[in-house]
Amino acid sequence: MDQEKIKPFPAVLNDLFEGDTIPISELYRLSDLTAEQLAQFTQRWGGVPDERRRQIVRHLADIAEENTVVNFSPVFTHCFTDPLPAVRIAALDGVWDESSVRMIPEIVHLLHDPVVEVQAAAAAALSHYVLTAEWGQVPKKAVAPAVAALLALYDRPETAVPVKRAALEALGAASHPRLPGLIEEAYASDDFDMMLSAVFAMGSSADERWLPTLLDEMHSDHVEMRIEAARAAGAIGDEAALPTLAHLAMDEDLEVGLAVVEALQQIGGDTAYRMLTQMAEDDYFERLHDAIDDALEEIDWLGGEFDWTHVGLDDDEDDDLLIDADDIEARD
Repeated sequence: MDQEKIKPFPAVLNDLFEGDTIPISELYRLSDLTAEQLAQFTQRWGGVPDERRRQIVRHLADIAEENTVVNFSPVFTHCFTDPLPAVRIAALDGVWDESSVRMIPEIVHLLHDPVVEVQAAAAAALSHYVLTAEWGQVPKKAVAPAVAALLALYDRPETAVPVKRAALEALGAASHPRLPGLIEEAYASDDFDMMLSAVFAMGSSADERWLPTLLDEMHSDHVEMRIEAARAAGAIGDEAALPTLAHLAMDEDLEVGLAVVEALQQIGGDTAYRMLTQMAEDDYFERLHDAIDDALEEIDWLGGEFDWTHVGLDDDEDDDLLIDADDIEARD
Protein backbone atom coordinates (compact mmCIF):
# COMPACT_ATOMS: atom_id res chain seq x y z
CA MET A 1 0.00 0.00 0.00
CA ASP A 2 1.35 3.40 -0.98
CA GLN A 3 2.09 5.66 1.94
CA GLU A 4 -0.65 8.24 2.36
CA LYS A 5 0.46 11.59 1.09
CA ILE A 6 0.87 14.37 3.62
CA LYS A 7 -1.70 17.08 3.04
CA PRO A 8 -0.12 20.36 1.91
CA PHE A 9 -0.04 22.94 4.69
CA PRO A 10 -2.25 25.47 2.85
CA ALA A 11 -4.91 22.75 2.59
CA VAL A 12 -4.58 22.12 6.34
CA LEU A 13 -5.22 25.80 6.98
CA ASN A 14 -8.24 25.68 4.69
CA ASP A 15 -9.69 22.84 6.76
CA LEU A 16 -8.91 24.54 10.07
CA PHE A 17 -10.13 27.98 9.09
CA GLU A 18 -12.99 27.25 6.72
CA GLY A 19 -14.27 23.71 7.31
CA ASP A 20 -17.70 22.96 8.73
CA THR A 21 -16.02 21.73 11.92
CA ILE A 22 -12.50 22.03 13.27
CA PRO A 23 -10.60 18.81 12.45
CA ILE A 24 -8.84 18.15 15.76
CA SER A 25 -6.29 15.80 14.20
CA GLU A 26 -5.08 18.55 11.89
CA LEU A 27 -4.44 20.93 14.78
CA TYR A 28 -1.30 18.90 15.42
CA ARG A 29 0.05 20.20 12.10
CA LEU A 30 0.41 23.57 13.85
CA SER A 31 3.19 22.09 16.00
CA ASP A 32 6.82 22.84 15.12
CA LEU A 33 5.97 25.16 12.25
CA THR A 34 8.65 26.20 9.81
CA ALA A 35 9.18 29.91 9.22
CA GLU A 36 7.29 29.62 5.93
CA GLN A 37 4.36 27.80 7.54
CA LEU A 38 4.17 30.34 10.36
CA ALA A 39 4.07 33.14 7.80
CA GLN A 40 1.21 31.41 5.99
CA PHE A 41 -0.63 30.97 9.28
CA THR A 42 -0.22 34.57 10.42
CA GLN A 43 -1.16 35.95 7.01
CA ARG A 44 -4.55 34.22 7.12
CA TRP A 45 -5.26 34.30 10.87
CA GLY A 46 -6.75 37.77 10.96
CA GLY A 47 -9.43 36.77 8.47
CA VAL A 48 -10.70 33.86 10.57
CA PRO A 49 -13.99 34.61 12.41
CA ASP A 50 -13.66 35.46 16.11
CA GLU A 51 -15.37 32.37 17.48
CA ARG A 52 -13.39 30.10 15.17
CA ARG A 53 -10.13 31.67 16.35
CA ARG A 54 -11.17 31.24 19.97
CA GLN A 55 -12.04 27.58 19.46
CA ILE A 56 -8.80 26.81 17.64
CA VAL A 57 -6.53 28.37 20.25
CA ARG A 58 -8.49 26.85 23.12
CA HIS A 59 -8.13 23.42 21.50
CA LEU A 60 -4.40 24.02 21.10
CA ALA A 61 -4.08 25.01 24.76
CA ASP A 62 -5.94 21.88 25.83
CA ILE A 63 -3.69 19.70 23.67
CA ALA A 64 -0.56 21.40 25.04
CA GLU A 65 -1.72 20.69 28.59
CA GLU A 66 -1.95 16.96 27.93
CA ASN A 67 0.86 16.53 25.40
CA THR A 68 4.28 17.90 26.28
CA VAL A 69 5.78 16.86 22.94
CA VAL A 70 3.87 19.30 20.76
CA ASN A 71 5.19 22.82 20.32
CA PHE A 72 2.60 25.44 19.48
CA SER A 73 4.63 28.29 20.99
CA PRO A 74 4.97 30.36 17.78
CA VAL A 75 1.20 30.18 17.30
CA PHE A 76 0.54 31.14 20.91
CA THR A 77 3.02 34.01 20.72
CA HIS A 78 1.29 35.39 17.65
CA CYS A 79 -2.06 35.12 19.43
CA PHE A 80 -0.81 37.25 22.34
CA THR A 81 -1.73 40.25 20.18
CA ASP A 82 -5.06 38.93 18.94
CA PRO A 83 -7.84 41.53 19.26
CA LEU A 84 -10.14 39.01 20.98
CA PRO A 85 -9.43 38.73 24.74
CA ALA A 86 -10.54 35.08 24.83
CA VAL A 87 -7.87 34.23 22.26
CA ARG A 88 -5.17 36.03 24.24
CA ILE A 89 -6.25 34.18 27.39
CA ALA A 90 -6.19 30.79 25.65
CA ALA A 91 -2.75 31.53 24.22
CA LEU A 92 -1.45 32.38 27.70
CA ASP A 93 -2.97 29.19 29.07
CA GLY A 94 -1.15 27.28 26.36
CA VAL A 95 2.33 28.37 27.47
CA TRP A 96 1.90 27.09 31.03
CA ASP A 97 5.09 25.00 30.78
CA GLU A 98 7.07 27.08 28.30
CA SER A 99 10.81 26.88 28.94
CA SER A 100 12.10 29.62 26.63
CA VAL A 101 12.79 32.79 28.62
CA ARG A 102 12.57 34.78 25.39
CA MET A 103 8.80 34.75 25.80
CA ILE A 104 8.91 36.46 29.22
CA PRO A 105 8.87 40.09 27.97
CA GLU A 106 5.79 39.44 25.86
CA ILE A 107 3.95 37.84 28.76
CA VAL A 108 5.01 40.66 31.10
CA HIS A 109 3.58 43.12 28.58
CA LEU A 110 0.21 41.39 28.91
CA LEU A 111 0.20 42.10 32.65
CA HIS A 112 -0.91 45.56 31.54
CA ASP A 113 -3.62 44.37 29.15
CA PRO A 114 -6.83 46.42 29.42
CA VAL A 115 -8.80 43.25 30.20
CA VAL A 116 -8.56 41.98 33.78
CA GLU A 117 -8.90 38.33 32.80
CA VAL A 118 -5.95 38.65 30.42
CA GLN A 119 -3.84 40.24 33.16
CA ALA A 120 -4.64 37.33 35.48
CA ALA A 121 -3.83 34.78 32.77
CA ALA A 122 -0.50 36.50 32.12
CA ALA A 123 0.39 36.39 35.81
CA ALA A 124 -0.50 32.70 35.92
CA ALA A 125 1.64 32.04 32.84
CA LEU A 126 4.66 33.55 34.60
CA SER A 127 4.33 31.21 37.58
CA HIS A 128 6.07 28.39 35.71
CA TYR A 129 9.09 30.59 35.05
CA VAL A 130 9.29 31.58 38.71
CA LEU A 131 9.19 27.94 39.77
CA THR A 132 11.73 26.68 37.23
CA ALA A 133 14.09 29.51 38.16
CA GLU A 134 13.97 28.34 41.78
CA TRP A 135 14.68 24.81 40.58
CA GLY A 136 17.70 26.05 38.65
CA GLN A 137 16.26 25.03 35.29
CA VAL A 138 16.33 28.58 33.92
CA PRO A 139 18.59 31.46 35.03
CA LYS A 140 17.15 33.52 37.88
CA LYS A 141 18.56 36.61 36.20
CA ALA A 142 16.33 35.99 33.19
CA VAL A 143 13.23 35.62 35.37
CA ALA A 144 14.01 38.58 37.67
CA PRO A 145 12.10 41.07 35.44
CA ALA A 146 9.01 38.86 35.68
CA VAL A 147 9.25 38.73 39.48
CA ALA A 148 9.68 42.51 39.60
CA ALA A 149 6.70 43.02 37.31
CA LEU A 150 4.51 40.71 39.39
CA LEU A 151 5.47 42.55 42.59
CA ALA A 152 4.74 45.91 40.98
CA LEU A 153 1.38 44.65 39.76
CA TYR A 154 0.52 43.33 43.21
CA ASP A 155 1.44 46.64 44.83
CA ARG A 156 -0.72 48.80 42.56
CA PRO A 157 -3.82 49.92 44.49
CA GLU A 158 -5.95 49.76 41.35
CA THR A 159 -5.05 46.14 40.55
CA ALA A 160 -8.18 43.99 40.56
CA VAL A 161 -8.43 41.22 43.16
CA PRO A 162 -8.36 38.36 40.60
CA VAL A 163 -5.10 39.78 39.24
CA LYS A 164 -3.60 40.26 42.70
CA ARG A 165 -4.51 36.66 43.47
CA ALA A 166 -2.83 35.39 40.32
CA ALA A 167 0.25 37.52 40.98
CA LEU A 168 0.61 36.25 44.56
CA GLU A 169 0.15 32.65 43.47
CA ALA A 170 2.76 33.11 40.74
CA LEU A 171 5.20 34.60 43.25
CA GLY A 172 4.66 31.76 45.71
CA ALA A 173 7.78 29.83 44.71
CA ALA A 174 10.03 32.90 44.55
CA SER A 175 12.81 33.18 47.12
CA HIS A 176 12.16 36.90 47.43
CA PRO A 177 12.49 38.61 50.82
CA ARG A 178 9.08 40.23 50.45
CA LEU A 179 7.18 37.00 49.90
CA PRO A 180 6.54 35.94 53.53
CA GLY A 181 5.16 39.39 54.31
CA LEU A 182 2.92 39.35 51.25
CA ILE A 183 1.55 35.95 52.22
CA GLU A 184 0.91 37.06 55.79
CA GLU A 185 -0.80 40.23 54.60
CA ALA A 186 -3.06 38.37 52.19
CA TYR A 187 -3.89 35.69 54.73
CA ALA A 188 -4.85 38.34 57.30
CA SER A 189 -7.10 40.21 54.86
CA ASP A 190 -10.88 40.28 55.03
CA ASP A 191 -11.10 38.92 51.48
CA PHE A 192 -11.64 35.16 51.54
CA ASP A 193 -10.39 34.76 47.98
CA MET A 194 -7.13 36.47 48.90
CA MET A 195 -6.83 34.13 51.87
CA LEU A 196 -7.18 31.17 49.51
CA SER A 197 -4.40 32.52 47.32
CA ALA A 198 -2.24 33.09 50.40
CA VAL A 199 -2.67 29.43 51.34
CA PHE A 200 -1.83 28.43 47.76
CA ALA A 201 1.34 30.52 47.96
CA MET A 202 2.24 28.90 51.28
CA GLY A 203 2.34 25.56 49.51
CA SER A 204 4.27 26.89 46.52
CA SER A 205 6.89 28.33 48.85
CA ALA A 206 7.63 24.83 50.25
CA ASP A 207 8.36 26.65 53.52
CA GLU A 208 7.58 24.57 56.61
CA ARG A 209 6.86 27.72 58.63
CA TRP A 210 3.36 27.69 57.14
CA LEU A 211 2.52 24.11 58.12
CA PRO A 212 0.77 24.95 61.45
CA THR A 213 -1.49 27.38 59.59
CA LEU A 214 -2.29 24.78 56.96
CA LEU A 215 -3.09 22.14 59.56
CA ASP A 216 -5.50 24.57 61.22
CA GLU A 217 -7.17 25.39 57.90
CA MET A 218 -7.81 21.71 57.19
CA HIS A 219 -10.50 22.07 59.87
CA SER A 220 -12.03 25.14 58.19
CA ASP A 221 -15.79 25.37 57.75
CA HIS A 222 -15.16 26.30 54.11
CA VAL A 223 -14.73 23.46 51.64
CA GLU A 224 -12.54 25.59 49.36
CA MET A 225 -10.14 26.29 52.21
CA ARG A 226 -9.89 22.65 53.25
CA ILE A 227 -9.07 21.73 49.66
CA GLU A 228 -6.43 24.43 49.30
CA ALA A 229 -4.86 23.65 52.68
CA ALA A 230 -4.54 19.95 51.83
CA ARG A 231 -2.93 20.72 48.49
CA ALA A 232 -0.55 23.21 50.07
CA ALA A 233 0.50 20.72 52.74
CA GLY A 234 1.23 18.22 50.01
CA ALA A 235 3.35 20.77 48.16
CA ILE A 236 5.40 21.40 51.31
CA GLY A 237 5.86 17.66 51.66
CA ASP A 238 6.29 17.37 55.43
CA GLU A 239 5.17 14.06 56.96
CA ALA A 240 4.00 16.02 60.03
CA ALA A 241 0.84 16.72 58.01
CA LEU A 242 -0.08 13.03 57.69
CA PRO A 243 -2.25 12.65 60.84
CA THR A 244 -4.37 15.67 59.92
CA LEU A 245 -4.61 14.51 56.31
CA ALA A 246 -5.76 11.10 57.53
CA HIS A 247 -8.60 12.75 59.40
CA LEU A 248 -9.41 15.00 56.45
CA ALA A 249 -9.66 11.96 54.18
CA MET A 250 -13.00 11.23 55.87
CA ASP A 251 -14.43 14.52 54.61
CA GLU A 252 -17.79 14.15 52.87
CA ASP A 253 -16.78 16.44 50.02
CA LEU A 254 -15.31 14.57 47.05
CA GLU A 255 -12.93 17.38 46.07
CA VAL A 256 -11.50 17.44 49.59
CA GLY A 257 -10.86 13.70 49.42
CA LEU A 258 -9.16 14.08 46.05
CA ALA A 259 -6.98 16.86 47.46
CA VAL A 260 -5.95 14.57 50.32
CA VAL A 261 -4.98 11.81 47.89
CA GLU A 262 -2.96 14.31 45.87
CA ALA A 263 -1.23 15.52 49.03
CA LEU A 264 -0.35 12.00 50.14
CA GLN A 265 1.13 11.32 46.71
CA GLN A 266 3.25 14.46 46.88
CA ILE A 267 4.48 13.75 50.41
CA GLY A 268 5.31 10.18 49.49
CA GLY A 269 7.33 7.83 51.64
CA ASP A 270 6.43 4.55 53.30
CA THR A 271 3.78 5.96 55.63
CA ALA A 272 1.86 7.87 52.97
CA TYR A 273 2.10 4.84 50.70
CA ARG A 274 0.58 2.57 53.33
CA MET A 275 -2.17 5.09 54.04
CA LEU A 276 -3.09 5.15 50.37
CA THR A 277 -2.95 1.36 50.16
CA GLN A 278 -5.29 0.91 53.10
CA MET A 279 -7.67 3.50 51.64
CA ALA A 280 -7.62 1.55 48.37
CA GLU A 281 -8.79 -1.54 50.24
CA ASP A 282 -11.54 0.25 52.18
CA ASP A 283 -14.99 0.49 50.56
CA TYR A 284 -15.59 3.76 52.43
CA PHE A 285 -13.15 5.41 50.01
CA GLU A 286 -14.57 3.74 46.90
CA ARG A 287 -15.23 7.02 45.11
CA LEU A 288 -11.54 7.88 45.54
CA HIS A 289 -10.18 4.53 44.39
CA ASP A 290 -9.30 5.62 40.85
CA ALA A 291 -7.37 8.61 42.16
CA ILE A 292 -5.72 6.46 44.83
CA ASP A 293 -4.61 3.90 42.23
CA ASP A 294 -3.10 6.69 40.13
CA ALA A 295 -1.31 8.10 43.19
CA LEU A 296 0.16 4.72 44.10
CA GLU A 297 1.36 4.21 40.54
CA GLU A 298 2.97 7.64 40.56
CA ILE A 299 4.80 6.93 43.83
CA ASP A 300 5.93 3.57 42.47
CA TRP A 301 7.18 5.22 39.29
CA LEU A 302 9.09 7.94 41.12
CA GLY A 303 10.70 5.84 43.81
CA GLY A 304 10.16 2.17 43.17
CA GLU A 305 7.66 0.02 45.01
CA PHE A 306 7.57 0.48 48.77
CA ASP A 307 7.36 -2.41 51.19
CA TRP A 308 4.26 -1.09 52.93
CA THR A 309 4.06 -4.09 55.22
CA HIS A 310 6.93 -2.58 57.17
CA VAL A 311 6.56 1.13 57.77
CA GLY A 312 8.30 1.61 61.09
CA LEU A 313 5.13 2.42 63.04
CA ASP A 314 3.75 0.75 66.11
CA ASP A 315 0.03 0.06 66.41
CA ASP A 316 -0.73 3.21 68.40
CA GLU A 317 0.97 5.47 65.87
CA ASP A 318 -0.78 3.68 63.02
CA ASP A 319 -4.16 4.30 64.67
CA ASP A 320 -3.42 8.02 64.70
CA LEU A 321 -2.74 8.02 60.98
CA LEU A 322 -5.62 5.87 59.76
CA ILE A 323 -9.14 6.73 60.90
CA ASP A 324 -11.88 4.16 60.62
CA ALA A 325 -15.18 5.38 59.20
CA ASP A 326 -16.99 4.06 62.29
CA ASP A 327 -14.89 6.30 64.52
CA ILE A 328 -15.28 9.59 62.68
CA GLU A 329 -18.33 10.80 64.60
CA ALA A 330 -16.58 10.22 67.92
CA ARG A 331 -13.61 12.26 66.76
CA ASP A 332 -15.62 15.23 65.46
